[in-house]
Amino acid sequence: MTSEALHGHGHGHGHFEGPLPVGPTAARVVVGLLVAIAIAVVAAAAILWPGKQHIEIPLPFQNAGGGAVTTEAGTVVAQDITPCGSPSAGRAFPGDPTPPPTGSSFDCRRSLVTIDSGPNEGTRTLLEIVPGPGQPNLSVGEHIRLVRQTDSSGTPIYSFNDYSRGLPLLLVVAAFAVAIIAVARWRGARALLGLGITFGVLVVFTLPALLDGKPAMPVALVSGAVILYAVLYLAHGVNLRTSAALLGTLASMLVAAVLSVIAIRVTHLTGLSEEQNTNVQAYIQQVSITGLLLAGFIIGSLGVLNDVTITQASAAFEIASMDEAASRRTIFTSAMRVGRDHIASTVYTLVLAYAGGALPLLLLFSVAGGPVSDVLTGDAVAIEIVRSSVGGIALALSVPLTTGIAALLARPRLASPSPRRRTGGRHAR
Repeated sequence: MTSEALHGHGHGHGHFEGPLPVGPTAARVVVGLLVAIAIAVVAAAAILWPGKQHIEIPLPFQNAGGGAVTTEAGTVVAQDITPCGSPSAGRAFPGDPTPPPTGSSFDCRRSLVTIDSGPNEGTRTLLEIVPGPGQPNLSVGEHIRLVRQTDSSGTPIYSFNDYSRGLPLLLVVAAFAVAIIAVARWRGARALLGLGITFGVLVVFTLPALLDGKPAMPVALVSGAVILYAVLYLAHGVNLRTSAALLGTLASMLVAAVLSVIAIRVTHLTGLSEEQNTNVQAYIQQVSITGLLLAGFIIGSLGVLNDVTITQASAAFEIASMDEAASRRTIFTSAMRVGRDHIASTVYTLVLAYAGGALPLLLLFSVAGGPVSDVLTGDAVAIEIVRSSVGGIALALSVPLTTGIAALLARPRLASPSPRRRTGGRHAR
């Protein structure tokens, strides 16, 4: 090697103008934060874990004896329209129903149903339904669910409960799972497993903790954190890309929680415009309706936040892998362009999803003839407006936050030599 080259090489040391090599440090910080958050979540879950409590069954779900409503399977085998009042209505019998008494003043749609489960399996019952709005329109061959209760003498009494949807629902879910796995393969299978874990967390921890009177915000945050750790690492693997998305999502979830508390207090939302909330307040007094509303806001925001943050992390890492000379600023700027497009499309998804769920309510308001301002500021519609707004703000803030974290982790090496280094080489000559 010539002396010129040696001199040029020695002069060039220490003259990089790119960003400092903080990639490994950033990785240790991010991993350390995620480990610390995981420990805190486990500790909080232990503190908030619901105890053994006995809660009386709400009145609408009780049978005549005060216990849980029991349902049995049934199949409609015959139908006709005849006068109401048959003594066989609701009773279990082996043959044909007893005719109604003469002189009945109105007709019913009578459905002869075989009982396919329970102590009276193999017998029949008769359902008399007066045609009208909200009444089931049964057909021969349909599978239904029957409520089985007992009268004062202990005789079983049967009534219509709902349509039997077990097999159709199973087929729909199976088609969903096949489509996900066919396209996403093993990653799709892991995502479905994460979906199962999500429902498990809600059933095993979230709902029992809320029923136990635990504060809604910590319960929702712990539940959301456990769900995020499980679904993100399961679906996308344990790597820095997923860790960047996870940290961004956790921070965005916390932002959504704070915004939800402020928005609910400022707008004085009660949630009592929804019938299920009214039932909860009437029959499960230890559960705060406002807290339940808050928990719904927080957990409901996780899906869209997860979608955006993993996209941003993936975009930053892909840009970094395609151009090894790109600085962190370049990676951040390029990924943010993707993020802005994603925000613009996801906001519509967020708002339209809530609007679609509220269509029956909006339809009723549209024929009520009241002022639009009263409709929009009413509790029922205001809940959806606040829910969409809080989710949208958290969504918008999650993009730069996650992109910044991913840009730090995606560029762990020194940047390319700067012009000053090349100048130094020429000066040496």
